[in-house]
Amino acid sequence: MAGGASGDGDEAIVGINVTPLVDITLVLLIIFMVTARIIVSQSVPMDLPKAASGTDVQVVFSAVIGADGKLQVDSKFVPDDDAVFALAREAHTKNPELRAVIKADSAIAHGRVIHILDLLKQAGISKIAFGVSPTAAQPGAALPKPAKP
Repeated sequence: MAGGASGDGDEAIVGINVTPLVDITLVLLIIFMVTARIIVSQSVPMDLPKAASGTDVQVVFSAVIGADGKLQVDSKFVPDDDAVFALAREAHTKNPELRAVIKADSAIAHGRVIHILDLLKQAGISKIAFGVSPTAAQPGAALPKPAKP
């Protein structure tokens, strides 16, 4: 007799077939491994092609004003705000597609940040961004009030 069944056809199947359970578990495991790798890396891994004439995509001119008021340009301290103009002009002549990022502590006066912005524009840099810290903003939520100096 096939399948080990005894003479009676009305008997219930008492064995559990674990093959579909194992198949589903393995598929879920593979899906979890693939999605976990993408979530952790926060970017899609790429293998970019190699080229002998390749260069950097973009150069960034960074101006950082700390909470203590000290100004750094490309990670080097500068004596005053007006020194930014000379450094920005020199960097812009080397790379006309130069981009600038201004990062200022929230305690820094608005006028000083605008002054740095104006110096960068006078130096010929037109692509300027402001660095911020990301937060989980909710639509329609009120903005936090800035601290008074």
